[in-house]
Amino acid sequence: MQQTNEFTGKAALELDQVSFSDDNLDIIKNVSGILPEEKITTFVGPSGAGKTTIFRLLNGLISPSDGDIYLFGENIETIEPTALRRTVGIALQDATMLRGSVYKNLAMPKTLQGEELEKEEAEHLLTQVGLEPSFLNRDVTDLSGGQRQKVSIARTLVNRPKVLLLDEITSSLDRVSTSDIEHLIQHINQKFSVTIAWITHNLEQALHIGNYTWVMMDGELIETGNADSLTNPSDPRVKEFIKGEWK
Repeated sequence: MQQTNEFTGKAALELDQVSFSDDNLDIIKNVSGILPEEKITTFVGPSGAGKTTIFRLLNGLISPSDGDIYLFGENIETIEPTALRRTVGIALQDATMLRGSVYKNLAMPKTLQGEELEKEEAEHLLTQVGLEPSFLNRDVTDLSGGQRQKVSIARTLVNRPKVLLLDEITSSLDRVSTSDIEHLIQHINQKFSVTIAWITHNLEQALHIGNYTWVMMDGELIETGNADSLTNPSDPRVKEFIKGEWK
């Protein structure tokens, strides 16, 4: 693995020789790397590189076949799963919604914990993601794609996560909605000091949004470093990939 502009600060998440296999297929292969605390790290690479599988490992949805993952220095295998997912939130490309109101969707994390989301808190969450409190009673079927994604992100923030995993959350949005979401994530990162990991196929997005980047191919972490390393990668495989994406 090539590493440029080596990071020397604190790590929110650290992978130590992590591998994952399913049905005798090696999906993640001996990956070691860190997500710097309170920064935005973008994940790029071709489809099938293992990026989403890494996120599932970080969120505790699956466990490594080998190796260890540490969350703020603590092995995630020792963290109770519900507590882990409160700390490490995830938002997905399809922004899956429950049938019903925006409030019902925002309240889901609390409902699953046997708790209730106060209306004032729900309205505050909406304003944090750039939606008016009046959206609270809207049916989710009446929302645009960008609005649904904002509600999905607000729902993820209910548990006040310290780490937020974003899997292709703007890939199906138009340019204006994409820009809105990008500014929203930067705001969340800067105002609340949330560590962000963002999978994107848009290299321009990775370059201007990320502080750091991981380039993955065929289940391996090929190159990592400051985001601007994407303009001048060291590994020839990464050069070919980027040349193909930016040609």
